[in-house]
Formats: sequence, C-alpha cells, structure tokens
Amino acid sequence: MPKHLPDPVPANHLLRRLQWSLAAILGAALLWAALAPLHYPTRERLFEFARGAPPVPADVRLTLGVRDVLLLRNHDRKPHVFGQLLVLPAHTVRLPFEQAGDFPFACDLAPASTVMVRVQPQPDPGWSRLRWRLAALLEAIRTLPVQAPDD
Repeated sequence: MPKHLPDPVPANHLLRRLQWSLAAILGAALLWAALAPLHYPTRERLFEFARGAPPVPADVRLTLGVRDVLLLRNHDRKPHVFGQLLVLPAHTVRLPFEQAGDFPFACDLAPASTVMVRVQPQPDPGWSRLRWRLAALLEAIRTLPVQAPDD
C-alpha cells in the first residue's frame, strides 16, 4: 500500500508569497525614507571655477542642515568674482547659509552673470522628505564618476 504524500505547495502560491514579501519590504523602506529624521553632518556642495573657464551652472540648490555650505574652489589661473567675494587662483572659500531663500550672486562666469543659490528648508516628514531622499539618491547616481575598467 503506497504512502499518501502531502500535496506540494503550488508554484503560483510561492510566487504570490514572494511578491507580497517584496512589496512589504519595499513599503517598509519607503515608510522609513519618508519618516526617519535626517541626521546628516554639515556637507559641502562644490562649485568649481575650472581652467579654461567653462560656464558655471546658473542655479545651485542647497538644503539647510544637509547641504548648507557652498564650497567655492578656483582651479583657474585668474581670480573670479562670486557675489562680493573674490576667489583667488588655487584658493577655496566656504560660504555657509543659515536661512532658507533665493540668493542671487554676481558671477563673472555665469551665463547671465548671475548665479541663483536656492536654499531650501529641511524637508518635513512624509512625502516631501521621501521626494527629497529620492532626488538626493538620483543626484548621487547621476554624479558618480565614470571609470573605464582596468586592463
């Protein structure tokens, strides 16, 4: 007399369980990203005057408490003007911001001779914080250095 074996779990049931598990993990990650506090030390946003003087961006975005220092670095052989600052060759200047708002700075290398520094307040918990974190992630991916593989 053959032994009665239990029916195996159907494959579509396992697949459905895996999908629900992945959805729960993704939901937990999104919930964390939306509600977890931002614990970042003061970070610097680099603004470079390169040799040969290509145009600099006309718009710089900072976030208070996250990216609240603009770092001006001059790699050119001549001095450049940024607002009321004269950035000498081979020098670096830190420009902190303590208040949210839009700040126009005269700049001799900007396309319209002005750079707008937009300082945003720290995002509130919820959708704005989730959007901020996703935008920061996309910016980090976009600015990754591209290197060719070593032979």
